[in-house]
Amino acid sequence: MVKERFVDLWQHIRLSISQAIDDDLQLVQHSPVSGGDINQAYRLETSKSTFFIKLNRAELLEMFVAEANGLECMAATKTIKVPSVITSGEYSNQSFLVLEHLHLGGLQNIGKFAVELAELHRCSNANFGFSSDNYIGSTPQSNQQSDNWLEFYAEQRIGFQLSMLSKKGASSRLLEKGKAVQKNIAQFFDDYLPTPALIHGDLWQGNYGYMRGNSGQYSNAESHTGRPVIYDPACYFADHEAELAMLELFGNPGEVFFREYHQVFPIDRGYPVRRTLYNLYHILNHVNLFGGGYENQAERMMDELLK
Repeated sequence: MVKERFVDLWQHIRLSISQAIDDDLQLVQHSPVSGGDINQAYRLETSKSTFFIKLNRAELLEMFVAEANGLECMAATKTIKVPSVITSGEYSNQSFLVLEHLHLGGLQNIGKFAVELAELHRCSNANFGFSSDNYIGSTPQSNQQSDNWLEFYAEQRIGFQLSMLSKKGASSRLLEKGKAVQKNIAQFFDDYLPTPALIHGDLWQGNYGYMRGNSGQYSNAESHTGRPVIYDPACYFADHEAELAMLELFGNPGEVFFREYHQVFPIDRGYPVRRTLYNLYHILNHVNLFGGGYENQAERMMDELLK
């Protein structure tokens, strides 16, 4: 019975894609793709094209809708490549998201990545936040719009994570230090006034890559080989430094990246001071998601910020 429902699911997805692109497709095969730890991922081959499919429980359809909104928002800027959104929906006990399938693993072009990311960040808005709430990994992310970045970041980023940790029984020491960081956040912005910049929001090394060969909707394979692609977003309008900080959290894009980025979107000289502040949000999220040693890392970061 379970196998029959799974077969019906793929037929339902086929029909959803056919309706979305106004073309009658036939299934050829689907095969699992490794790499994700939140969703199941598949490569779906049809009679006319190949698609990338994400699956999860039906009650998590909202997460896929939020991801699609972020991808479409970034795509509308025509700055950096993101996978095109085809459709999303649910069937039986499963939700799904269908995206353009891209062949990744092309030659890295870090300078082009820097320039195109900076161009994305130059897309601004009247307020910080986003048109709707979304998710950072599988954690809800509040995006109520505000014209005050310090209040937005203190309350909807650090405060939101601390509130979740409090409900999970986190140590009073961690929570007290976190509240102290919130209270003193203004000291990191004495000579710096951020403006709203559209950011990917979850841009670590696992969420960007480079196109390889004939990829997606492109017919001229050679001209798009090495083109940067970003995916799995948690979009909102923020200080652009928050994105740069996360790029350095689990690695470092290198000197060439920062030099080329700075030519398009100048980086304030106080950025190194705020880098730890911005990465604290992601480490607190990791405490919420995984616990373990991330709590000690969060406390060390707070101690540094409170010196």
